[in-house]
Amino acid sequence: MKKYILLLVLTSLSLLSCQEKTQSVAQVIANNNLDELRAKRAAIGDQHQALTQDLADLDRAISKLDQSEKLSLVTAMVVSPEVFEHFLQVQGDVATKQNIVLYPQFSGQLQKLHVAVGDQVKKGALLATLDDNGMAQQLNQLKVQEALAKTTFERQEKLWNQNIGSEIQYLQAKTQYEAQQSLTEQVAQQLEKSKIIAPFDGTIDAVLAEAGTVVSAGLSPVFRLVNLSNMYLKASVPEAYLNEVTPGKKVMVNFPVLNLEIASTVRSVGRYINPDNRTFSIEVDLPGNNPQIKPNLTAQIHINDYTNEQALLVPQSVLSENAAGAQYVYTTVYDKNQDQSRAEKRIVVTGKTEGDFVEILEGIQAGDTVVAEGARSVKDGQPISILKTITHE
Repeated sequence: MKKYILLLVLTSLSLLSCQEKTQSVAQVIANNNLDELRAKRAAIGDQHQALTQDLADLDRAISKLDQSEKLSLVTAMVVSPEVFEHFLQVQGDVATKQNIVLYPQFSGQLQKLHVAVGDQVKKGALLATLDDNGMAQQLNQLKVQEALAKTTFERQEKLWNQNIGSEIQYLQAKTQYEAQQSLTEQVAQQLEKSKIIAPFDGTIDAVLAEAGTVVSAGLSPVFRLVNLSNMYLKASVPEAYLNEVTPGKKVMVNFPVLNLEIASTVRSVGRYINPDNRTFSIEVDLPGNNPQIKPNLTAQIHINDYTNEQALLVPQSVLSENAAGAQYVYTTVYDKNQDQSRAEKRIVVTGKTEGDFVEILEGIQAGDTVVAEGARSVKDGQPISILKTITHE
């Protein structure tokens, strides 16, 4: 009803003013007098200012009588210090230092495979045997000759100790024995190369050759041996984070394919900056008791590069930016004279962002109440009605 009466009053004033203005202006223009034209224009300007002032007075009177007229409904939140952790995200791959392909050291026919895919083997276990081309028989003959040379040397040595025989006979027997020992050892080492031995404890992940095939030393893959008990993540980090990413830093690892997240730490940081992409390498510990985690699996690594124990945080949704590029929020201020709250613009300096929250470095203090829901619809100094105030524990 009040709005309707006000509208009638303003409409009447406007009509009267328009009639008077139209008649007066027409008469003045008809007179074609410059001084009268200027005087009339000044008079109309004064009337406009008077009407503007009257409208402002009426608005204030309406606000006092009807406080719900311009109140914006908002939700507020009390800003209080809390622990804030920022995480740098990089991509990494699962690796293990004990994941190798085994090649033969001896060329020949793959005579027998002693293991199959999935077998657990110990370090030193015999995995495969190659045809030695008669080398085992040769070794047996050499051992017989070595035994004979040893017997001859021992007898000659006894005689020499009894001052019987010549020194040359003693030295010849000794030299022949030592030479025979060396030759036997060389053939034994060569024969050992006809066997493929497990270099560490692990699992046969793949058999890459079949029995009966001819393989070449260092060229033909035979087995893949994997030990998953010491897996880790390897990743590259931009050099800008060299001071923040250090051994022992907390890490959250997410495996999207497995829908799995685990907590870990950075175990080592590389000492070399790759000149091609300006990054350094890191290694992150991984538990070896999860059979789902396998070498070369991709993971998202979230590294804790910044922590503030007393951070002031606000949702990103409450931040706005003015034409000058400065960011601001609206806080709530209680006006005792008006017995109501109003919104107050605060220019703020922001820090890091994590998830939906932004760290505020300057502009607000602990205990300030910030407009949360409805922040985009209020203006500086506008009366507001707070539906709910959220307090973070």
